[in-house]
Amino acid sequence: MPRLAAWFAADRAAWPAFQTRLHCHFDHLYGLLAELYGGHYAFRQHVEESLLLAARTWLARPAELKTLDAEREADPLWFQAQTMVGGVCYVDRFAGTLAGVREKIPYFKELGLTYLHLMPLFLAPAGNSDGGYAVSSYREVNPTLGSMAELAELASELRHNGISLVVDFVFNHTADEHTWAQQALAGVQEYQDYYRLFPSRTLPDAYERDLREIFPGQRPGSFTYRPEIASWVWTTFNSFQWDLNYANPAVFTAMAGEMLFLANQGVEVLRLDAVAFIWKRLGTTSENLPAAHLLVQAFNALIQIAAPALLFKSEAIVHPDDVARYISPAECQISYNPLLMALLWEALATRETKLLQTSMQHRFAINPACAWVNYVRSHDDIGWTFDDEDAARVGINGFDHRLFLNLFYTGRFAGSFARGVPFQENPRTGDARVSGTAASLVGLGQAVAANDAQQIELAIRRVLLLYGVAMSAGGIPLIYLGDEVGTLNSFAYLDDPAKAEDSRWVGRPYADWQQYAARHDPTTVGGRIYQAICQQIAVRKAQPLFAGGAAEFLDPGNGHVLAYARQQGDSRLLALVNFSEQPETVAADLVRWHGQGARFHDLISGVEMAIEDDLRLEPYQFVWLLRED
Repeated sequence: MPRLAAWFAADRAAWPAFQTRLHCHFDHLYGLLAELYGGHYAFRQHVEESLLLAARTWLARPAELKTLDAEREADPLWFQAQTMVGGVCYVDRFAGTLAGVREKIPYFKELGLTYLHLMPLFLAPAGNSDGGYAVSSYREVNPTLGSMAELAELASELRHNGISLVVDFVFNHTADEHTWAQQALAGVQEYQDYYRLFPSRTLPDAYERDLREIFPGQRPGSFTYRPEIASWVWTTFNSFQWDLNYANPAVFTAMAGEMLFLANQGVEVLRLDAVAFIWKRLGTTSENLPAAHLLVQAFNALIQIAAPALLFKSEAIVHPDDVARYISPAECQISYNPLLMALLWEALATRETKLLQTSMQHRFAINPACAWVNYVRSHDDIGWTFDDEDAARVGINGFDHRLFLNLFYTGRFAGSFARGVPFQENPRTGDARVSGTAASLVGLGQAVAANDAQQIELAIRRVLLLYGVAMSAGGIPLIYLGDEVGTLNSFAYLDDPAKAEDSRWVGRPYADWQQYAARHDPTTVGGRIYQAICQQIAVRKAQPLFAGGAAEFLDPGNGHVLAYARQQGDSRLLALVNFSEQPETVAADLVRWHGQGARFHDLISGVEMAIEDDLRLEPYQFVWLLRED
């Protein structure tokens, strides 16, 4: 390509690495683009534009990021290290501004983070912006948080402190304030083609026969009428979030440009938001379509040419089978594990591990070159995404069980310890999701309010149990910052008209730095939780057995206990987790059989033990038993 050669003539030193990656990945990229857009009249032009975009990105890429590219290519499984521990927060709610986040780097290092996910921080509409997921510009930071220059500086400083920066890439839709949408509203055909616009209800009605409503309580339907252009706009989530038209190859190139721009600011992981919705086809649900996978793979292939240090993280809160399909080295190298998250809470509510154990035996293993991101909760609600066939195998009716879980975690089931808040509740069907902080969902708030020492103790143990599984089952553990000091629900959002209708804000409180200041005091509830989670992290980082690979889930012979093992060479670790507030036992023979030994060292308590009698687990106790030869 003459234009490509001319560009590199001014920087011949940049050519060899680019040429090597081009030779390695171009055929794959071309094949994917041909499958997606081969019939488009300007197909070859768009391929050329994609290559020129990659070249511009590489030529502009800072030297330290080019060094990082080489390091990551030499160690492609770097994210599977046992030293990986993630944290996630909103900039404004945790630290005020990007400058405030920089000031918290010593805290992140103290906690042991090596991965920091900052929730949506780009320019977004004032008022309701769906928590920042309506993006007005991917190249501008919300000015109340800082600037793009500050974000690049933060990324660099985090990297120098051993922490990778993760941000959300909202690529299913833009805000209606985005310049592309504004051009479309002004009647510019080029930008109207960036979205899906319809002059009448004929096609929207045909599509909606198969679409599900995402926020039925807030806004029925998936289309919004805009009188300025006398058209219906596809808006899956909110009326101000316009779905992009990826059937137009110009949209692929434009969004690839936004991705690569962020890569050159030092972002190391992009969380691909709402990945299941990015491709539409009449007569389908327009979720998880084959072309959606081709599209992500094409983005991935282009990234490998221009900025190979960048990883994709899948956010697909869909059926477990569909979640797994996004995970591969050629697509998303890491992925949220919504099934593990949901079933940890399910097991806490039922005190039974049968659905969790069965589901993990069938669904935890993924491509060995990839990794789960194991989270206890996120900024979002908890939805009960387990498979109904898995549930039926263990005698559970999926529909009825979801109703029970909604009642339990909103405190409306007799004896429930939880105090969550329903989100998008349908009073006719009982369908809902649940919002809340981890501490409130495990019952800490009501236990503290009642000054009930026994219930406080049990609530603390529940939090530590949940994070203990996330730390040890295999993958990158992710802490929603605030959980590590026992932050409770906040109802202050009800005073903000832009947030009052969205109960997810109850679990997104501002950081209480007085509470954080007491984190080293073991006489406080927050101090106990913090020090115990720090211990979990320290043990994880010191033990190579926690690197890479999925755990092998086992039958412990006790329906209240979760069991899984990790093995590396001759070393073997057996984890046993009691999901009951009653003491439980595991037969000595089973411990010896599953642990493949008779003498063990519990990494959590530091106790060495010879398993001669049945092993007793105290309420909500978990052990990490390392076999001693």
